[in-house]
Amino acid sequence: MNSERIIRIMAGSFILLSLLLGARASPLHHSDYWLWFTAFVGFNLFQSGFTRFCPAEMLLGKLGVKKAGE
Repeated sequence: MNSERIIRIMAGSFILLSLLLGARASPLHHSDYWLWFTAFVGFNLFQSGFTRFCPAEMLLGKLGVKKAGE
């Protein structure tokens, strides 16, 4: 599995988890501040599409995960 697929899985998981934790009807409701985490992940996805800067990709590279096409 390459870094691009792992990043997509991580981002999707973070967004779903933070929405679940921030949902008002959820028995796991902790705080509305979880929605800020959702916004943070979304903003990083948005900006990385333009700048090609992705902190998760850098971390995965240091852990030895190969990029797509390598």
